[in-house]
Amino acid sequence: MSDGATQGGMLNIHIPEKSILYMAYMPFLKNGGIFIPSQKRYELGEEIFLFLTLIEDKEKIPVACKVVWMTPKGAQGGKKFGIGVEFNKESSKDICGKIETHLAGVLKSDRATYTM
Repeated sequence: MSDGATQGGMLNIHIPEKSILYMAYMPFLKNGGIFIPSQKRYELGEEIFLFLTLIEDKEKIPVACKVVWMTPKGAQGGKKFGIGVEFNKESSKDICGKIETHLAGVLKSDRATYTM
């Protein structure tokens, strides 16, 4: 997963593989969300804007979201340092549908993810 920062609170995120998308997706959030490994510091509740590219799709999907999860450096179990963002209500149905289409057949797996 690549985290390419753009200007002021906007990120270009490319998730190149189904396995990484599975690890990053946070379906347990009310509006869905993803985990973004990042060295940058964010605050809980901070609003950010993503341009999300999934696997081999060429489309950059614009998604407004807010920071709802933080995994600090040195977290137990060797978890990646980064943030979890929840999609805003307006974009959640579309983006969650696209993510879940890519994850068909593995969504209910009990494999560990970046967050749980």
